[in-house]
Amino acid sequence: MIYSIALVCASLAGQVAAACSRATLQEVTAAYVLAQTGGNPTLLSLATNTSYAENDKPVDITKGVLSQPITIDFNRSIYDTTQCATFTELTAASSKHPYVIHTRILLDGDGIKVTKIESVVTDSGDWAFNATGHLYWTRQEKWEPIPKSQRDSRAVIQAAGDAYLNQWGNSTLPVPLGAPCARLEGGGYTGQSNPSANTCGMGAFPQPLKVANRRYIIDEELGAVDVFNNFPWLEATKPDGGVPSTNFIRVEHGLIRYIHEVTVCETPQCGR
Repeated sequence: MIYSIALVCASLAGQVAAACSRATLQEVTAAYVLAQTGGNPTLLSLATNTSYAENDKPVDITKGVLSQPITIDFNRSIYDTTQCATFTELTAASSKHPYVIHTRILLDGDGIKVTKIESVVTDSGDWAFNATGHLYWTRQEKWEPIPKSQRDSRAVIQAAGDAYLNQWGNSTLPVPLGAPCARLEGGGYTGQSNPSANTCGMGAFPQPLKVANRRYIIDEELGAVDVFNNFPWLEATKPDGGVPSTNFIRVEHGLIRYIHEVTVCETPQCGR
């Protein structure tokens, strides 16, 4: 499959930056959803050297989850036209093997070929996993496009996501949480008891946490950022490291409205 291309070139201080059109990226995510539904990664326009990873580990794309047919009940994507990249959240509650999967896809500078696919793949045994609960709550949320005059800048959106993660290392740092604000963690939803309140606030962790290896996909039109990262603390066997995790965040008027977190557990002792 070859995607239609809309290439925007701008020269600033002698540097040329390429960006993809939103339509191009929407075609990419549509192809990705079809590929995962059918277990056929060739539906994506892959580069000859496309890198593919699941839970931060390189995987042969023909042997990974993307090559397994999955019944997808709901999906939501965002489009980073500046980086020529996409993010998609898949909820597969009714699939024979239930999953919640977060995937980021990077394209080449021309917006034609997929050069990198990274997925955080969660299923039974992972942190707070409950695909049925995830499906129910994500369907209730509203992630409509934000009117152009009310959109936050990329910097503001990323700063909100970083502030949320930075507070895990210092609970006194401010976080721009809105009211309402709801957090979907695995299949658990903080907003169900009081949907008009700020229910995203978190207390201090037992020890300061440094959330490392952050990778961003940002969509100004949807006021969204997804941050792939390594979450420390859950695995006692990796006290100085972290497990694969992502935080998918909606920002409205500079304030966080929704947070979706999916995190992998690598051992049965996860979180103990």
